[in-house]
Amino acid sequence: MSTEHTPLLTPGVCGLTVGMAVCGMATEATPESGSGTGTPNKEPRKLNTFFGVMVPTILSMFSIVLFLRTGFVIGHAGLLQGLLMLFVAYTIVSLTILSICAISTNGAVQGGGAYYMISRSLGPEFGGSIGLMFFLAKVCACGVYVLGLVEAILDIFGLDPESSVSEGLRVLPQSYWYTVLYATVVLLLCLLVCLVGAHIYAHTAFIILLVVTVTLLSIFISPLAVKPRDFVITHQGPDNKTYHYNVSYTGFNATTLRNNLGPLYSLDYSTNSVMSFAPVFAVMFTSCTGIMAGANMSGELKTPSVSIPKGTILAVFYTFTVYLLLFILVSSTCDRALLIQDYGFFQRINIWPPFVTIGIYCASLSAAMSSMIGASRILHALALDQLFGLPLAPAAIKSNSGNPWVAVVYTWALAQCVVFAGQLNAIAGLVTVFYLLAYAAVDLACLALEWASAPNFRPTFQVFSWHTCLLGIVSCLVMMFVINPVYSSASIILLLLLLLFLHYRSPTSSWGYISQALIFHQVRKYLLMLDVRKDHVKFWRPQVLLMVANPRSSCQLILFVNQLKKGGLFVLGHVQLGDLDILPSDPVQQQYNFWLSLVDKLGVKAFVDLTLSHSVRQGTQHLLRITGLGGMKPNTLVLGFYDSCTPEDFFLQDTAFCESSMGTDSDGEYNFGVDLPSLQAHFPPVRHVESPRWLTPEEYVGIVSDAIKMNKNVCLGRYFFQLEGEGKDSKIDGAERTIDVWPLNLLHPSSCDYVDVCSLFLLQMACVLNMSNRWRHARMRIFLNVETESSDQGWVVNEETFRDLLRKLRIRASIKIVPWDCVVQHYGCRQNQLEEEDSTKPTQALSEEFLSAVNSLLMEHSSQAAVRFLYLPRPPAHSSQSQQYLAQLEAVTHSLGPTLLIHGVTPVTCTDL
Repeated sequence: MSTEHTPLLTPGVCGLTVGMAVCGMATEATPESGSGTGTPNKEPRKLNTFFGVMVPTILSMFSIVLFLRTGFVIGHAGLLQGLLMLFVAYTIVSLTILSICAISTNGAVQGGGAYYMISRSLGPEFGGSIGLMFFLAKVCACGVYVLGLVEAILDIFGLDPESSVSEGLRVLPQSYWYTVLYATVVLLLCLLVCLVGAHIYAHTAFIILLVVTVTLLSIFISPLAVKPRDFVITHQGPDNKTYHYNVSYTGFNATTLRNNLGPLYSLDYSTNSVMSFAPVFAVMFTSCTGIMAGANMSGELKTPSVSIPKGTILAVFYTFTVYLLLFILVSSTCDRALLIQDYGFFQRINIWPPFVTIGIYCASLSAAMSSMIGASRILHALALDQLFGLPLAPAAIKSNSGNPWVAVVYTWALAQCVVFAGQLNAIAGLVTVFYLLAYAAVDLACLALEWASAPNFRPTFQVFSWHTCLLGIVSCLVMMFVINPVYSSASIILLLLLLLFLHYRSPTSSWGYISQALIFHQVRKYLLMLDVRKDHVKFWRPQVLLMVANPRSSCQLILFVNQLKKGGLFVLGHVQLGDLDILPSDPVQQQYNFWLSLVDKLGVKAFVDLTLSHSVRQGTQHLLRITGLGGMKPNTLVLGFYDSCTPEDFFLQDTAFCESSMGTDSDGEYNFGVDLPSLQAHFPPVRHVESPRWLTPEEYVGIVSDAIKMNKNVCLGRYFFQLEGEGKDSKIDGAERTIDVWPLNLLHPSSCDYVDVCSLFLLQMACVLNMSNRWRHARMRIFLNVETESSDQGWVVNEETFRDLLRKLRIRASIKIVPWDCVVQHYGCRQNQLEEEDSTKPTQALSEEFLSAVNSLLMEHSSQAAVRFLYLPRPPAHSSQSQQYLAQLEAVTHSLGPTLLIHGVTPVTCTDL
């Protein structure tokens, strides 16, 4: 528990680290993981905003689209649709960037980039699933960039399709398998560079950016220096025929610009398929998939909270400006046929063609390495958080310099599988869909944080709102299905499967769950709307406070009441005896985790409320008054029976409390730091016969009396340790069970009213139990006690009236008529019976013969029932009668089996619509 000596800020985020039992304790986990350490981060962080964010983001966004697909986009879509695609793509990107900036400036960002931000915002299930999807997107993007580089290499060095003889520099044979071979060699080169480390790449990337910038300048200058010219381009067609195209470069020309304004979707020579808006946009959007390149380097940044937003925004603005100018330049200077038939046309129209060649090679190679490094960092963070278990466990291994080399090898192997696609355009749609899904997740994370209204969500970046987040989510999802409905549906299904897997597999994290903040926000609003003044008997449901002295002997009763609540409130209450004035701290606060872990182990849907009091009776009064909130407050008190039976230890019987049922992890993250041995040790052994009792008979009966005075219904449960089949793993469906209901007050034979408030409450509770999952197939029997030998035969009319009432109440039950003349004759004179109903007088002592006769009657008719519902008489007003009252109840229920004695004080049935 936190004290005034606990540090306000731990230098890391507590997570899933082996060997850690409590969040905030020192561990031996790697600081880069972000998965929870109590030790300062010792990893050197070397990169600033420019080298760590701007440079990799710019290079990733330029990649191969800048040099090899600008003509493809303008040629097929035209300038106007090309600009529309550019604005749509950058609008989606900009909305996502606002969310990234908000999240990254709301706290310390560790290694893992986008995965770290999503997982720490939305929790392990959503974060882990989206993290893996984002990793796959990065892997596919790496394959795209490598295939683009191979395409550029073959444009210069590939053999002419019409000739099998090498001519000049064209010495490389071309075919599908040769393309895969060249891509494999390029990937090996990327692997070697990435194994050296991200720091060397980051500084090398600056040199690459200089080269790309020089290439761009040469492209913008070339129309001023290069005169118009014509070319002949040759392609291998889909029918293995060779096609020749006459194309031209016109320089700045108004006619060329006018001809290039509209779309002209035609055959793509690289895939031999006809293009449309969706595939062209998918290819163009790959230029926008690098916005998280800087965020993925978060583990190497000096100040990620400052560098990520600043560097990303500047990089996106710069790349947008370059693409906008380049689209206009190309549309004004190049014939459409040139743009469609030669994706590498920049080399043909440059003042010095090697400029473009070097720029393409550098941009493609750096984008591929950036994707490989980014993907490996995401995979490394996933492995450190142990969300996917053994398959990713080796990816947590790092070199002495901190480079996750195993994760790099994993990434390289998967990227090698991607290059078997053979063509860049063939997998561009899949890459775009994966990225859009990841961007939608980032927007969702920011939206959830904003909607949760958590006081600790105070990002220093304020240029965002829930409107931008929601618009970003919608736009990403819409564009996903516009690009490729099949890929989009498959990716969402994969995401849902990963969510389910992590939900059932992942251990508890200490990252914080955004779902809890959202639930709190909504529940508070709905609780305020739940007006107790609008309560109606038609919608009544049991809201139960079950007082538990020791769960070891009460688990079966807890499980039974869980079936009895019918979707209502269920609270486990416990009174700790003590005086806070003489204690250094409140002992109750430290017990909540143990009780909540007990609730988890039993699988019941219950809250826990504990209190400290001088006596059990006073503590129960406190709980009855203050438990719950608004319209959700207990209306029924359930107590175990007060008798001399030796309780049984349920912990020794249920397999859920055996060591073999627990997971193998020793980190204590199951049940929030409460493992099975500590759970068993917390609750004391069950009481022995000679052990002193904390509760006297007078106090116990006083609790019952207090609850009735507070207008609470009361239930006393006896022999529920004999009830079987209530565990969460039980296969019993209730078909062989019987529920017996005795609605008459058996201790007062003169009260022949079967339809008073208490009797109807008894019927309602039995009906509620019969509607629960484990009891829905059980048979319910109602026993009517009649004096058949009496001269007054009114019981026949009463029986018909009662049957009619059951029909009106829609209660399906069989009615059993039980003559009990032989029992009533032991009761006493009738003139004394009237006096007994005056609760202000001492209760008349019932004879042992009468009590024994009632017990025998119950044994005769209900011995085989699974559970019995009996009428609980009102407790005596004088405390001197408490032991006598309990003795009567004990005698009547002796050896019956699971029995619930019920006294209802509130109307709960309704026959109207």
